[in-house]
Formats: sequence, C-alpha cells, structure tokens
Amino acid sequence: MNYSYWELKEWFTNIDFTIVGSGIVGLNCALELKKKHPKSNILILEKGMLPQGASTKNAGFACFGSLSELIDDLNSHTEQEVYNLVDKRWKGLQLLRKNLGDKNIDFQQNKGFELCENEAFFEECISRKDEMNQLLKPIFKSDVFSESENVFGFQKIHPKYIVNNFEGQIDTGKMAFQLLQKVQKLGVKILNNISVESFVESGNQVEVKTDKINFKTNKLCIATNGFANQLLNEKVQPARAQVLITKPIKNLNIKGTFHLDKGYYYFRNINNRILFGGGRNLDFKTEETSEFGQTKIIQNQLEKILKETILPNTNFEIEHRWSGVMGVGNQKKAIVKQISNNVFCGVRLGGMGVAIGSLVGKELAELLD
Repeated sequence: MNYSYWELKEWFTNIDFTIVGSGIVGLNCALELKKKHPKSNILILEKGMLPQGASTKNAGFACFGSLSELIDDLNSHTEQEVYNLVDKRWKGLQLLRKNLGDKNIDFQQNKGFELCENEAFFEECISRKDEMNQLLKPIFKSDVFSESENVFGFQKIHPKYIVNNFEGQIDTGKMAFQLLQKVQKLGVKILNNISVESFVESGNQVEVKTDKINFKTNKLCIATNGFANQLLNEKVQPARAQVLITKPIKNLNIKGTFHLDKGYYYFRNINNRILFGGGRNLDFKTEETSEFGQTKIIQNQLEKILKETILPNTNFEIEHRWSGVMGVGNQKKAIVKQISNNVFCGVRLGGMGVAIGSLVGKELAELLD
C-alpha cells in the first residue's frame, strides 16, 4: 500500500520511542516517557483492535498472591524473593490506583478468599499463616491472612476460608480505557491492527518491519508479554487463560475475589454476575499457546465447579466466554532489561499484570535514560 506524504511525516518520521503492545506495560511505559521527555515523539503499535494479550481480558483481580500460592512459591524461591515479589505487586497496585484513581477503575477492596478442597490442605496452609504474616508485616503493617467461616454457602469445600484482607478488584475495561485516554491526551500516537514482524538495529536507530509498513525509530520497547517469544529470545512461555461470565443473578450475595486449587481457579462478583476463570492445570500443554479460544475439558470443568461448588442452589446461565494470553516462566520475576543498544523489553508478568504492569512499564521507561 502507498502511504501519503502526510501519513509518513506525521506517524512514521522522527520517532523517538516505539512501543510494541498497548497493554498495561506499554501504556505505562509511554506515560513515564512522556513525563521525562514531554517533547518526545512516541508511537505505540498494537496488533489487535484492542490490547491483545491479557490487559483487557483478565479477571480484574487486584491481587498479589494467595496464601497457598505464596507457600508454593517458597519451594522455588527464597523468602527474600517471595517478599520482593509481593512488595513489587503491592507497589504496582498502588501506582495503578494513583495513576488512574480508584473511582475511575471501580477499585473495591472486598477482600480475597481462598477455598480449600479438604481439611489437610487447609491445615497445611493455616499452619504457615503466622510465618507468612510475619514475612509480609513490613509491607502491610498488619496481618494479611486470617480465616473465616463459609459465609457464602459454597459446597464441596472446607467449612473455613483463608482470607486475604488486602485483596481488591477492579473493572478491567475501565482501567484500559482510562490508560488509553491518559496517554492519548499527552499526544502519544497509537496505531491498532498492525503487527511487528521483526526489527534490525542499524547504527543509532532500529528499523521496524511490520505487516503494513517499515520505518525507523530511535528506541524500541517490546511490551508484548505473552507474545514476547515471537520477537525475542527470552524465556517467556505463552499461557492461555479461559474465562466465562454468567448472566445477572437475582439476589447474588457473593462479594469478593476467590481462589480455588492453589489459585488455578478464580472467580469474583461483577454487576450481579459471577466471572469465573482458570483450569490451565487440567491441560498445561494445550494451554501453552498464544492462540485464543476455549477447550471442552476446561469449559466443562468450569461449569461443573460453578454448578456444584460456587452456585449449588442457584439457577444460572452462562452468557459469554473468552480467553486471554499471559506470559509465564520458571521464575515469577518479570524480565525488564536492555536487549541491545536501542532495544528494551518489559515482559513475563506471570499472570500478575494488573498488579505489576504499571511498575514494569515505569521501570522499562527508566531503562531508556
């Protein structure tokens, strides 16, 4: 396709920073760069009509790790590493709230609840509750984890919940809209439905090759998380997460964010509905994909748990299903680094994009100074 003089001059000439991916990381990177370099010319390229990976497809949990998840993390990370992970997630959530405002993203702190399938698992977690509260005390200044009775009437689970007193929830759509609006007001250009296929560094610039046009930029930032391995040689594995939502349910009294089976299943209330996702652990291999879609094995299990555990005495209908793609690896720490002279990346958010995305975007921008 031939582009006009105006198009080339306005969108593809004298670009200081090009960011690949208009999700939480990419948009926060742009925000930070504009603060530091108000006159800079910033271009964001997004391959989807909307942010493509998980930024607009997640469940909207403002979480930083359930008790069982953090205990599990201690098997592969040191205490200091687990502390650092939680600290970073908490700081990231505060940055998100500060940047956008609680009202604008419908932030609510309704607590998080972990449901245990049996006595043994519950006891194992509770036996380490005090140790974990102690570890996290410097961050939260009070106990994060406590326990409560089964007030929501869930079935086929242990009669007590493990409570995370600091967990919250947001409206993911509002968050993405606010972020997009914020960066565009600052004069950042965003182009959608354009895929970056490769890039080559030449001298002080990077030549970016897309499916629509090739152009040069001074600096290139890759913020494509789950799709990172299509452009980089970093250890980032795509991980698909399947989600469904019910039609509105009369007199729904479930309120909060809920984790089941070490966080592999998660659900919450939203607009008198239940949003429910997970089940990746049923079929890890198939879910290691950057393709969107649903599978019978996972959808059937989600419906079964919904019927038997979450809404056992309630008629409900499923209105909609979707999936998102996260970026995971053998370590939970995000990869924020300089790849070469003029190429940088902020990827592998490990399913914690809502929590750490703002901070990873900020750190990515800071690398460019």
